[in-house]
Amino acid sequence: MTDNDATIKNTMDIILFSGDARTLIMQSMDLLGDCDYQKAQDLMKQAHEKLVKAHQLQTDRLRDEADGETLEYSVLFTHAQDTMMTVNTEYNLVKHLISVFEKRDQNCCEKKCR
Repeated sequence: MTDNDATIKNTMDIILFSGDARTLIMQSMDLLGDCDYQKAQDLMKQAHEKLVKAHQLQTDRLRDEADGETLEYSVLFTHAQDTMMTVNTEYNLVKHLISVFEKRDQNCCEKKCR
């Protein structure tokens, strides 16, 4: 495998890990309507693991460049970074939504129990 082939593979892996994370995040968000917060949290943990893998691949490439390796500009790598950062934002938003929904339901339950 040439260096270029390895770069393309790693870049595609960033996109794939990010896409897998997005799928898990959307599944987690769907569970909010069912108030299944534990399963939603479990899916978010899996999504986080995918994002960590994508981030590590990105970091490896950036470290290579910081170490003096000349890397050509790549639209594909830019797309991979954009995808990963967008999915990371979605992750943070859904993580917060789960917390908000849980608190809302706890408050409603406490009021009904009084």
